[in-house]
Amino acid sequence: MLSPSGPEVLSLGCRLNIAESETIRALLGDRDVAVVNSCAVTNEAVKQTRAAIRRLRRARPGAELVVTGCAAEIDPAGFAEMPEVDRVVGNLDKLKPEHWGATAAPVQAFEGHARAFVEVQNGCDHRCTFCAIPFGRGPSRSVPAGAMVERIAGLVAAGHREVVLTGVDVTSYGHDLPGAPTLGMLVERVLRFVPGLERLRLSSLDSVEIDNRLFELVTGEKRVMPHLHLSLQAGDDMVLKRMRRRHSRGDAVATVERLKAKRPEIAIGADLIAGFPTEDEAMFANTLALLDDCDVVHAHIFPYSPRAGTSAARMPQVEPEVRRERAARLRERGVARRRGWLSTLVGSEQTVLVERSGDRGHAANFAEVRLPPSPPGSLQRVRVTGATDTHLEGVPA
Repeated sequence: MLSPSGPEVLSLGCRLNIAESETIRALLGDRDVAVVNSCAVTNEAVKQTRAAIRRLRRARPGAELVVTGCAAEIDPAGFAEMPEVDRVVGNLDKLKPEHWGATAAPVQAFEGHARAFVEVQNGCDHRCTFCAIPFGRGPSRSVPAGAMVERIAGLVAAGHREVVLTGVDVTSYGHDLPGAPTLGMLVERVLRFVPGLERLRLSSLDSVEIDNRLFELVTGEKRVMPHLHLSLQAGDDMVLKRMRRRHSRGDAVATVERLKAKRPEIAIGADLIAGFPTEDEAMFANTLALLDDCDVVHAHIFPYSPRAGTSAARMPQVEPEVRRERAARLRERGVARRRGWLSTLVGSEQTVLVERSGDRGHAANFAEVRLPPSPPGSLQRVRVTGATDTHLEGVPA
């Protein structure tokens, strides 16, 4: 339930937004301000942002209502015209204290979150033909490793057992910094200089940019969680080419095979788009088969959404009902694969980071686990006694 006064920050979309929202929350202090940190990844996300603004205004009639995030960056005038909105703050300004009437206020902990999300990189230098996010986030910019180590050390000292490294294009980390450090070098430094960090998780990765250093860390370092979410998007080479992706279907399959050969317990997640322009049934079948070929157990499925200003929006479009039907088939296959994977974990022991509800959490492989009430934020060793389509059931080991 939303509080009647004081700060309120509603975060939509990606994990990067979650990280930024916590900084905004700290900058607001005790001001009566309601903030919507918006998402623009699809047209549906923009619709949800507008609906959230209206709901928040009804719940907080006396608060200043501010909209920020990617949707607001791409269409500031459109959001400023909404009668519910008092002010729009662009993405490049949303972490600047002066825009919230504050002095610098470092975030020490993520209120209400078992894990902490840390922004290591923002923006993107690539121009995938379907994506409007570079318009909202700008070019790729990396945070120096020293600042990251200090930030993560502070979060660990505040009690966080798990940290997630986030960004728009995380695997592009470092090319804009002196010496061009890589994401693997950043991970090495964090693990070395924050020995109290128990679990490090990586946000969405571009599979083609997993170099040897990063590969060795995710397959050989136990403090790096065995869960990789890959930005695959499609399983057909022609569709990938028209998306302007930098990998082929074979590249994706080979990367997953290599990862799982070295660390078999790695759970693979993937973003996949259904109904991209020009996609025919054979092309779609290749994407459907990629769920099996890449052993995907955490599938994030999106029907293609034409975004104004992108080149894909000018390509021959697949009918909306076909997009929706193909997305439903992908989700059905993804659910079946997840169900089968979860069933293989029955009888195993898993270490679970307990969420704020106290009765559920996530294992290292990001399987959701329901368990008897436990202290939020604690790590509990659990014996898995059962599985459903969506989660595991467990008892203390």
